[in-house]
Amino acid sequence: MLYYLSLLTHTDQLAFFRLFKYLSFRAVGAIVTALMIAFMINPMLIRWLKVKQGKGQPIRADGPQRHILEKAGTPTMGGLLILIPWISSTVLWASLSNRYVWIALLVTVSYGLLGFLDDYYKVTKRTSDGLSGRSRLLIEFGVAALATWLIMQSETPALSGALAVPFFKAALLPLGLFFLVVGVFVIAGAANAVNFTDGLDGLAIMPVMIAAATFTLIVYLVGNEKFAAYLQIPYIEYSGELAIFLAALVGAGLGFLWYNAPPAAIFMGDTGSLPLGGALGVVAVSVKHEIVLGLVGGLFVLETVSVVVQVVSFKLTGKRVFRMAPIHHHYEQLGWTEPTIVIRFWIVAVVLALLGLATLKLR
Repeated sequence: MLYYLSLLTHTDQLAFFRLFKYLSFRAVGAIVTALMIAFMINPMLIRWLKVKQGKGQPIRADGPQRHILEKAGTPTMGGLLILIPWISSTVLWASLSNRYVWIALLVTVSYGLLGFLDDYYKVTKRTSDGLSGRSRLLIEFGVAALATWLIMQSETPALSGALAVPFFKAALLPLGLFFLVVGVFVIAGAANAVNFTDGLDGLAIMPVMIAAATFTLIVYLVGNEKFAAYLQIPYIEYSGELAIFLAALVGAGLGFLWYNAPPAAIFMGDTGSLPLGGALGVVAVSVKHEIVLGLVGGLFVLETVSVVVQVVSFKLTGKRVFRMAPIHHHYEQLGWTEPTIVIRFWIVAVVLALLGLATLKLR
């Protein structure tokens, strides 16, 4: 909403409001605002969730045994600590006439509600399983398909239904309606990949923030005609406004990390992991950087692949490739401490983000 203050520039006394036109100024404002909101409301939310949940999130019996002792009683649904500052800051700083912002918010809110229902079921039924996998996937796919279709309707005919290939100049694969499948795979896949990664205190939120910060720069460049032409990447008109959405995510993530750092005062839960991953996916689809997301979010891909490999191997051979999946639990079983795993995975996320940014120039 503050974006519209930029219209009040008809006198020299109101010239200050021109700042609200600039994405860079509003992105910084979104970060700071989300962080301030988080610090104001998060302690109250944590106390409220502890009272409402009592025994906290049920801990998986088949997970690492130390989790049963060390993490018992910790409340879940911590995604609320991210969603409320994130969405509030986005609405405050973004242009509300921008279609890409509303599509991103559609996925975020829908996946947030789905994750909340899943966490609510776990807490009330005292089970670690949550909603049925089939029902959850159907909803995820439906929302992702709708978002992808809306994105395709917002694009120019030359870009609609096309998949951009990094490392090649203006390389676009015309997929037509099949691009709906790609969009669903990217958005729903990213949501579940972050969900798999969310298993240790602070493990998921920092790589998400690193990926969000990386894509903040990418969407800024994609949404700027001159920069896009110079880098020879697809120019997506109006998509630069997604930088505000991602900047607000970074600010809200910082506010959440303050309370999720080991030992966590609250777990993110599906309430947070699903909308965070879905948001990264829908932004990547919006700015034609779906493949780059696979590189920038390579840590999430690795976590997902480790689960798939473990399941397939056990069903086909009766043997496990890893001591436990996802892969961060494998390293726990090898004797790595939780802070060691988390920090080393953060380092991997930073390296992958830098490699992802390199694709902008290597064409």
